[in-house]
Amino acid sequence: MNHKEVGRYWDGNADAWTKLARAGYDVYRDYLNSPAFFDMLPDVGGLSGLDIGCGEGHNTRLLAERGARMTAIDISERFIKHARQLEEQEPLGIDYRVASAVGLPFTDTSFDFVTGFMSFMDIPETDRVLADSFRILRPGGFLQFSIEHPCYATPHRRNLRNEEGRTYAIEVGDYFRNLDGEIYEWLFKAAPAEVKEGLPKFKTPAFTRTLSQWLNLLIETGFMLERVGEPRPSDETVEACPDVQDAQVVAYFLHIRARKPKEKPLATGKGRSQMT
Repeated sequence: MNHKEVGRYWDGNADAWTKLARAGYDVYRDYLNSPAFFDMLPDVGGLSGLDIGCGEGHNTRLLAERGARMTAIDISERFIKHARQLEEQEPLGIDYRVASAVGLPFTDTSFDFVTGFMSFMDIPETDRVLADSFRILRPGGFLQFSIEHPCYATPHRRNLRNEEGRTYAIEVGDYFRNLDGEIYEWLFKAAPAEVKEGLPKFKTPAFTRTLSQWLNLLIETGFMLERVGEPRPSDETVEACPDVQDAQVVAYFLHIRARKPKEKPLATGKGRSQMT
């Protein structure tokens, strides 16, 4: 499966996803993942940014509200349609474009920063996405992205709950087996049955990599790792949204910030031999 096939699945998800997410049922995003991402994000005021895999534009808008000059892309035409419609109603100066993360249609050193909110894990050609992100960043610019945590988003995963319905453990297995496009069908569990009635289930292709595979791809691309986050909801957050309680038991999400060096490091014979 390649990025174009994946894009067709996400285009089919776009209408139901946008409806449910904008109604407040993407609770892991709203109560945990996005707040933690923005807590880790450097000041982007006045900077030019590219949001890769923007979906219906929720997080792109939050970046623009922080003063960034935003361009955003998604391979799904329907997602971009929803994003543009909201931009017309509530303009923030965001340039939304239909484009793939593989082969970004931008010149070298075009942006100060690049973001990817839960999108990079859905693209099978991850090495090309990282290489292109590196290419379009200005020297000293940064990439920050969130993905499902590789240690807990494994081919086998089971939520273990006590008699009160609270999660006490997550059972994982097959960590080293990389999924390559297995289709999962689901809808946001926080949405009540009457809201989900009549909506098609999301069909999402899964691609898994180990933690070392992710980190080594970044290093091999030329990025310098700068910060890593594993968000955990506070007790106050769980009280406000009990659905995210299981994210207190294991890290569901991994946040990474990496920076493009200001100057290209000189390769030495010794260093080159260590990397090969």
